[in-house]
Amino acid sequence: MADHYDYRTSSLKFFFKNQLWHLFALGGLILISWFLIKTHLSEGTFLGIKDSSWFWIAITIVVLHQMIVWIVFRSQLCWGSFTKYFGASDIKVWASIFLPFLFARPILVMILAIADPGTLPLPFELRITIGILLMMPALYTLWSVLRYFGVVRALGADHFRSKYRRMPLIQKGAFRLTKNAMYTFQFLGLYSIALFLDSYAALILAIFQHTYIWVHYFCTEKPDMNIIYG
Repeated sequence: MADHYDYRTSSLKFFFKNQLWHLFALGGLILISWFLIKTHLSEGTFLGIKDSSWFWIAITIVVLHQMIVWIVFRSQLCWGSFTKYFGASDIKVWASIFLPFLFARPILVMILAIADPGTLPLPFELRITIGILLMMPALYTLWSVLRYFGVVRALGADHFRSKYRRMPLIQKGAFRLTKNAMYTFQFLGLYSIALFLDSYAALILAIFQHTYIWVHYFCTEKPDMNIIYG
């Protein structure tokens, strides 16, 4: 079962640690993304929904995803809340919440691209070449996660079980290149989708997602890791 790593974390002060910076950064990213995209959105639609609406749907789901991660990780780290409610099924319940949001990320980029096609000012050959070059490290990282890191550990299992905190640092596959291969390389696959489908709006959404995951890292995950691993 989960246990407290440091009694100093059992407070609202640590629960909200760096979250004001999180909100400032998020607000800035949304404003910049909308500034870059608003004049490029047309009357394109998918399933009868306008491309501008798909953009805001995607932003909302991505933000909601990261907010849920913050709340679950911090409440678990501070008070073991998830384990108190769900017992030995806590990680399974967390996976059932987390994974649909994760799968929605590339799907939303694809949907926005379909609603906003033919808007990148790049030759076909160049788009496809760059897309393939970006997809390669993304797929390699996915393979490395499945082969060496494990899905459960990637879900943040070190917030739930002490045994994951005792596991050695992974230095194989993509993790030989950087300790945070998932955030560094995995999100490049979103750029590839936008490039393959020739959509400027989808590319802006991919950039937003990639930048925002680093906001999550510095504002939520890194402080958590400092507590968990010392």
